[in-house]
Amino acid sequence: MIRAVRRLLPRPPVVRRLLRDPSAVRFALLLLLLAVLTPVALLAPRPALADLPAHADRLGGYAPVAAIVGGAVLLVALVPRTFVTLASGALFGALEGAAYALGAALLAAAVGFTVGRLLGREFVAERVRGRLARLDGWFARQSVLGVITVRLLPIAGFGLVSYGYGTTGARVLPFLAGSVLASAPTAFGYAAVGAAVTSPGDVNWLAAAPAGLGLIASVVLIRRWWLAERQRRLGPT
Repeated sequence: MIRAVRRLLPRPPVVRRLLRDPSAVRFALLLLLLAVLTPVALLAPRPALADLPAHADRLGGYAPVAAIVGGAVLLVALVPRTFVTLASGALFGALEGAAYALGAALLAAAVGFTVGRLLGREFVAERVRGRLARLDGWFARQSVLGVITVRLLPIAGFGLVSYGYGTTGARVLPFLAGSVLASAPTAFGYAAVGAAVTSPGDVNWLAAAPAGLGLIASVVLIRRWWLAERQRRLGPT
C-alpha cells in the first residue's frame, strides 16, 4: 500500500533533489564562484603599467612576496595571465619579473586545483558516464607532458583551467609541474615587454631568449606526448 501511494505522489523537482545532495551543492557553489569572477575579471579596471613601480616602492622588501601572492590572487580571480606577467615585468624587470610571475602561476594553480577538487570532484566522479568517463580517465593518466599540452591549447584562461582540472581525476604534482613549464615560454617574453614599458633603455632583450627556447621545447614535448598517446591507443603491433 505504501509503495503504491509513493508511486502516485509526484516526484520532487530536480532542484530539490540536488539541494539534498551535498556534492551537488558544492558543485553549484563552484559554478556560482566562476559566474561571479568572470565578469569581475573582465570589467574591473586595471592600473597602467607605467604607474606600477611607484606603488611597489611603498612595499620595500615585501614587494616580491606581494607580487607573487597578489599575482596568484588575480589569476585565481580569472584575470588573464598576460596582464599579471606584464605587470611583474614592469615592476621588477625581465628576469626577476618572469620568476615572480611563475611563482604566482604555481601558487594560483595550486589554489585553483584545490578549490575545484573540494567543490567539484565528487559531483563529477559520481555522474560521468561513457565518453565523459573515458575523458576523466585520460586526465587521471596524464603526465606532465599532457598537462603542458592542455595548458598551451587556447581553450580557456589560466585560472579556469586550474579549476577545471581540480574536478577531474588528475594528479596534483604533474598538474603543478606542467602548469609552470607551460607558463615559462611566455613568462619571459611578456615580462620583457612589461619591463620595456617602464624602463625602455635598460632592458636587455636577451632576457627574453628563454621564451624562444621554451617555445621550441614546448613544441618538441607536445610532439613527443602526441606520439606516445598515439602509440598507446594503437597498442603493441
